[in-house]
Amino acid sequence: MKSHLKRTAVITGGSRGIGRAAAVRLASDGYNIAVAFHSNEAAALAVADTIRTAGGSVISVKCDIADTDDVAHLFDTAQDAFGRLDVTVNCAGDMTVGPLVEFTPEAFDHLVAVNIRGTFLVSQQAARRTHPGGAIINISTAAERQAIPGYGPYAMTKGAVEALTLILARELKGRDITVNAVAPGPTETDLFLRGKDKNLVEKIAGLNPFSRLGRPDEIADVIAFLASGTRWVSGQTIFVNGGMN
Repeated sequence: MKSHLKRTAVITGGSRGIGRAAAVRLASDGYNIAVAFHSNEAAALAVADTIRTAGGSVISVKCDIADTDDVAHLFDTAQDAFGRLDVTVNCAGDMTVGPLVEFTPEAFDHLVAVNIRGTFLVSQQAARRTHPGGAIINISTAAERQAIPGYGPYAMTKGAVEALTLILARELKGRDITVNAVAPGPTETDLFLRGKDKNLVEKIAGLNPFSRLGRPDEIADVIAFLASGTRWVSGQTIFVNGGMN
């Protein structure tokens, strides 16, 4: 049964990490949830089971966010299931790091496809479909301002996300839709930990006043705030990094 009274959130990258935490948090806040996943169906189904067990309404949808038809299908499926769209959380992304002089064009093109093209396509569909009072929330990175060597191409793609976020917020004038970006610092996710040894992780964790990595649920707290209906925060990038900047 479609729930036309409950708010609905589409969350890309919702099977793991920050996306998973955001899906579970928004479900606990009473949202219908559409969890979009790229390849890990088992993880997406596990998130859906967690939400259903807690009494929430959820669907999972396979989606390549760099593919126009896939993204349209994702939003069509969410609206068919729940009857409306209120919040989009664009968590899907990838991170490859390395010195610029050694970075391959192929690796760069992949980051552009996922982090820039994907954000463009998802934001475009969200802008067309979101109900008044809704929110579009993109994910950037604190690495852009921390200027850590090796993060250049990745931070470059996230700078584009921040630019789109600000301009889209202004383009939606009169629609009562907020558009913001959340920029996490180093967070304990598979994506961040991939390829890093224990010593490097501890070194990075020691760069903030709390001397630890962030937790996905701490990022989800800020996402939930932006989704909650606050209307006087829009066009902003909110850094969530424990004071690392």
